[in-house]
Amino acid sequence: MKTVAVATLGCKVNQYESEALMADLEEKGYCLVPFESGADITVVNTCTVTHRADFDSRQMVRKALRNNPDSLVIVTGCYSQVAPESFVQMEGVKYLLGNREKFQIPGLLPLMEKGELPSVQVSDIRNEKTFTETSVHTFHRHTRAFLKIQDGCNGRCSYCIVPHARGPSRSLPPERVIGHLRTLKERNFKEVVLTGIHIGSYGWDLQPSFSMERLLHQIEIEDTPHRIRLSSIEPLDFSPGLISLLSQSTKVCPHLHIPIQSGDDEILRRMNRDYDHFSLRDLIHELHQSIPEVSMGADVIIGFPGETEERFENTYTLIESLPISYLHVFPFSRRKGTVAAQLDQQTDAKEIRQRAEWMRELGRQKRRSFYSRFFHQTLSVLVEDRREKGTGRWRGFSRNYIPVHLSDGNDLNLANQEQKVVVTELNDQGVIGKVVEDLHG
Repeated sequence: MKTVAVATLGCKVNQYESEALMADLEEKGYCLVPFESGADITVVNTCTVTHRADFDSRQMVRKALRNNPDSLVIVTGCYSQVAPESFVQMEGVKYLLGNREKFQIPGLLPLMEKGELPSVQVSDIRNEKTFTETSVHTFHRHTRAFLKIQDGCNGRCSYCIVPHARGPSRSLPPERVIGHLRTLKERNFKEVVLTGIHIGSYGWDLQPSFSMERLLHQIEIEDTPHRIRLSSIEPLDFSPGLISLLSQSTKVCPHLHIPIQSGDDEILRRMNRDYDHFSLRDLIHELHQSIPEVSMGADVIIGFPGETEERFENTYTLIESLPISYLHVFPFSRRKGTVAAQLDQQTDAKEIRQRAEWMRELGRQKRRSFYSRFFHQTLSVLVEDRREKGTGRWRGFSRNYIPVHLSDGNDLNLANQEQKVVVTELNDQGVIGKVVEDLHG
């Protein structure tokens, strides 16, 4: 039996697609092994969202070659889609496949092993019209399941290479979404994360068109898992109807991640983001008022070209004033092939690092403040299939995405069970709580 290792970099969509590859490989009789073990066949699913992601992808490929120089090394994903030349000269890399070709790997392996295929198979994805459906109903080392419902992006943010790597927005038809969710529930998954590149654009491409609001309403009334989590939603995708649905839903978790990117109007204009800081402010406050327990995370880019000290302060002051729960801070990186890489007024690297650290500290303060709201409160926690290192405590996440470590129940098997937990302690990594009721049923 041939062994296969799959290494994944980047977003939840890439992680989902790697899970689909692994499921298909197992079905075809291959044996999955850890990446470090040095497999007969190694697949590296790359990311290209930043220069750092490119670097990490190249390093992962080199590591694969070191682990087993005789391995059949296949590079796929977003980096190989937009810059296959980066790997063509890398000795030991046998095949380069684009994002469209990624899903053909399990079927093509017999020919690849014989060397009977072209080494570079990367088609132009910019005109792709079809959503590639992949069935994944088992997830290695995950208690939560993921479901990719959308791919690609029609946006043209000046800093982003993703439309070149993923193509235009495409959606999984709603009846297929519901079908996958039903199957996942039958497989005993209690929480499913709906993911995509731009899930707020879900259904725009369907005939007739659909919407995220309608999809979530359908999920609400169908026999689907009772915890549905959304990946990031763009600010402009929050319609009044969607906000109303989120405020009333019994299934969609009160956890939103919003890529706000900046709080300065000039920087937002240069980013080609079609909103201003006033609309951001109003949206965040409306969501907080409509969904009182909501956890709202935000992406923010620091050091974008033209970000003066004053413009950075505008972003800092806005975020400081908003009920945001945590931050993902990204220092700006000039990405070849994007408009932003050619903009004037590039920010000094040292200044970017300093500002990013200030913003990260603000994020830590926001996180601590959010956790403290739930001291002595009760949370519904889905326990993960792994324990905290050192203490052996079970751990899991509340519906509003607070990491919870259980102070009791260590001698029980609580994996994949939902527990009602009272928060007894706070720390920077989350909260500690005591089980008061088993909601597993």
